[in-house]
Amino acid sequence: MRSRTPAPGLLVLTLALSVTTLSLLQSLVVPILPVIGEQLGVGAGAAGWVLTANLLAAAVLTPVIGRLGDTLGERRVVLGVLGVVAVGTLLAVLTTSLPLLLVARVLQGASYGLFPLSISILRRELPAEKLTVAMSIVSSTLAVGGVIGLVVTGLLTRDGGDYHHPFWLGFGIAVVALALAAWVLPAREPAATGGVDWWGAVVLGAGLVLLLLPLSQGHTWGWTDPRTLGSLVASVVVLAGWVALQRRRTHPLVRPQLLADRRMLVPNLAGLMTGFGLFASFLAVTQFVQVPAAAGYGFGASTLEAAVVYLLPGGIVGVLLAPFAGTVVNRIGGQATLLIGAGSGLLGFVLFAAARSTPWVVVLVGLTTQLAVTVAFAALPALVVQAVEPSETGVANGVNSITRSVGSALASALIITVVAGSADATGLPSSGSFTVVALLGAGSALVTGLVAVWGLVSDRRGGRERRPDELAEVERACARAGEWSPVSGIR
Repeated sequence: MRSRTPAPGLLVLTLALSVTTLSLLQSLVVPILPVIGEQLGVGAGAAGWVLTANLLAAAVLTPVIGRLGDTLGERRVVLGVLGVVAVGTLLAVLTTSLPLLLVARVLQGASYGLFPLSISILRRELPAEKLTVAMSIVSSTLAVGGVIGLVVTGLLTRDGGDYHHPFWLGFGIAVVALALAAWVLPAREPAATGGVDWWGAVVLGAGLVLLLLPLSQGHTWGWTDPRTLGSLVASVVVLAGWVALQRRRTHPLVRPQLLADRRMLVPNLAGLMTGFGLFASFLAVTQFVQVPAAAGYGFGASTLEAAVVYLLPGGIVGVLLAPFAGTVVNRIGGQATLLIGAGSGLLGFVLFAAARSTPWVVVLVGLTTQLAVTVAFAALPALVVQAVEPSETGVANGVNSITRSVGSALASALIITVVAGSADATGLPSSGSFTVVALLGAGSALVTGLVAVWGLVSDRRGGRERRPDELAEVERACARAGEWSPVSGIR
């Protein structure tokens, strides 16, 4: 078992590969749901549960995994999660029935916990001056891995290919990530004490399931169906009860004060909107370009062309710009960086609404919206890390991950409803439905910008946000004095 501090580059590579496993498995099933339904002999509604099961499992497991990392040590939990994900992905490769595929997707849902664990490890192992850039690189793989998943799925399922093939890639990456993590990640004492509030985890999981279930199935059930409305009302009641329960626990899963803290509200609200914008961009671009040109709009692209031509350039730009985005966070702070990302996202969605008649404009839309996500993902973990003590890093980033998942689920629900609801007798959606989607995406970018401005104004009133490079000076001073540091937790 490794106990020495690994080389920063090798550590970042290991964690980036782990997070790529998460984003790859999240996205690779999106374009092949019709293929899964056809090859398993089930309808579109049943096949949709391949997405829903994964999302619900992630909502339940992510905060628990983050807390386990804080209390048991990140290395042990990362290895356990990667092992579960590898088993789940192998099951997806081998299974030929929908129930077993759903079990596999539930196991893969544990992968969502890899991101908060990765941020905890980076915070613990890296010096403050390298932390933000490293977090930006690892965070960028959340979006880039999604694009890779779409591209690989398009390649492997051309001409009606077997839906099992993309899962082989996911399994291979999970195994490599597991082996690399076992070699690289150091063993450290846990950052927190007190164990896991399992009752709190159960109640929170129930509330999140009741929230996400109608969002993911509302277009199938109907938005006024008693199941949809009842689940949404029940989620409000259960989550309110969870907050009351947390107030009474000695060692809560998540401190209620943490959720109400303005320093956490900014990244959580921005995370919700960023998750919305990410899926709004993915779904809007891929669906629009695949509409046959005979409809009077769209380019008749295949699934592979949609991913490679219209999304992959943005993914490549995201990888290249991630270190630069981390440097920007160091220089000007997380909230100002969020504002830049929001501006890029607003530009992209406005372009899509007003000038999407030529392919190069839609490619530019993909680039600008991907840039917005890259910049936001660089800023969000930096804001979370600055807001919490080391003992809460995992669970706080887990909560932030959930907000992004809720935003993605909300985007998926609204976009499917808007686009599918506008279909004519030929089954093709109207061009105007994509304008509505673009305006929804622009609205999410605008809200992100307003949240960032709120954070900046609040900082000026109550003492401005310290940039990560300034916090590095605090880190060194605390190390000399033997006190707790707001960056790495040195006492």
